[in-house]
Amino acid sequence: MKKGWQIKKLGDVCDFDKIQDIHRGLPYVGLEHIESHTARFIGSSEAQSVKSSTFRFSVEHVLYGRLRPYLNKALVPDFEGHCSTEIFPLKPKSELSREYLLYWLLAEATCDRINATCTGTRMPRAQMNDVLKFNIPIPPFPEQQRIVRLLDEAFEGLATAKANAEKNLQNARALFESHLQSVFTQRDRGWVEKSVGELVADGVLVKPFDGNHGEIHPKKSDYTESGVPFIMARDLKDGLVDTEHCILISRKLADSLRVGFAKDGDVLISHKGTIGRSAIVSTDEDYIMLTPQVTGYRVKNSSKLFNRFIRYYFMSPGFQREMIACAADGSTRAYIGITKQLTLRFRFPPLAEQKRIAAKLDDLDPETQRLAYIYERKLAALAELKKSLLHQAFTGEL
Repeated sequence: MKKGWQIKKLGDVCDFDKIQDIHRGLPYVGLEHIESHTARFIGSSEAQSVKSSTFRFSVEHVLYGRLRPYLNKALVPDFEGHCSTEIFPLKPKSELSREYLLYWLLAEATCDRINATCTGTRMPRAQMNDVLKFNIPIPPFPEQQRIVRLLDEAFEGLATAKANAEKNLQNARALFESHLQSVFTQRDRGWVEKSVGELVADGVLVKPFDGNHGEIHPKKSDYTESGVPFIMARDLKDGLVDTEHCILISRKLADSLRVGFAKDGDVLISHKGTIGRSAIVSTDEDYIMLTPQVTGYRVKNSSKLFNRFIRYYFMSPGFQREMIACAADGSTRAYIGITKQLTLRFRFPPLAEQKRIAAKLDDLDPETQRLAYIYERKLAALAELKKSLLHQAFTGEL
C-alpha cells in the first residue's frame, strides 16, 4: 500500500438513502440512459414522470446500476433527478471524491467482484449490502484529485482514438458493402432472377438442408474431444468455416444422424439467432455436421451456378435485407426455416460473369478484412490500455 493511503469499507465512506418515492417534475435516469463502461449519460435531463417508486439523487451522488453489473453502468450526474430502483445512488462522504469513486466502480477488478455478489440467473442483481462491505483504497484527497485528472485526460484521448478507429472500421466495411451493392443491383443483359425453390426444381441447387432437430439433435453430453466438426452460426467466420475451434461429435454418432451432412464446396448461411452469416466449406473429410442454426446450399449443376458467387450474393445488402425481413419474429430468436428460404429471390448472370465477379471480390475481400483486423486490434488495445490505467490508479502505480 502506498504511503498515506488507507483501506476502508465502501459503506464507511458512502451514504445510501434507501427511501423510495414517486417523484415528479424531475429528470429520470434508467439503466438504458447510461452507456456501458463509459459513464456517459445518453438520456434527457428534462423532467420525466414515472409512476413507479424511484430513488432521488443530487449532484453529490454517484449512480451505479446493480442489474447485470457486468454491463458496468455508472454515472456522476450534473443535475438533480430520480432514478430506477435498479440504480443505487451512492453519496461519498467528504474524504472521498465522487469522480474517484466512479473510476473505482468502473475498474475491471471492482466490476468482477460486484458481479460475483449477484443473485438471479436471468436477471442477475448485485447485492449492494455485500458491495458496501468491499474494501476501497483511499489516498489523501489531493491524490484522489490528481488521479482523477490523469484518468480524465487519458480517457479523453482514448475516447477520441476509439471513435477514429470505429469510424475507420465502419468505412472499411462500408466500402466493401458498397461494392457488393453496386454489383448485385445492376440490371445487365443475361441476368436471371429465380427463387431458391425454382432453382431446386430446375436441378440447379440441391434442396437446402440444415442439422437435425428435436430428440436426435446432438446434446452437450454428446460432445467429444475429437471427431466430426459440429458447426454452429458462430463458426462461420470471414467466409470460412472454423473447424479447429468448433464443437466435435463422435464419428459413430454423426454417421447415425439423418440430415445435416455438409461437404467440401457447400455454401453455408446462418438462419437462426444470427441471421445471414455465410461461409464456404473447405474440408478433406467426407463431411462435416450442421446444427439447426445453419443451412447448407449445394450446387447440383455447376454449369449454372458458382459457389463463390453464391456466397458473395448471400453477403449482398439486398439479400441480407430480404433474409432478415423473412425471419420470423419468435419470442426469443429470429429464425427463417428451410421452407421459407425456398421463397428467397436469387439473381445471377451467366457462369463466366459469375466467376469474373467472384474473382474481383476475392481480391477486395481480403484487403477489407486486413483493414478491419487492424482497426479491431487497435480497439482491443485501447480497451486493454483503459483497463491497465484503472488498475494502476487503484494500486498506487499511476
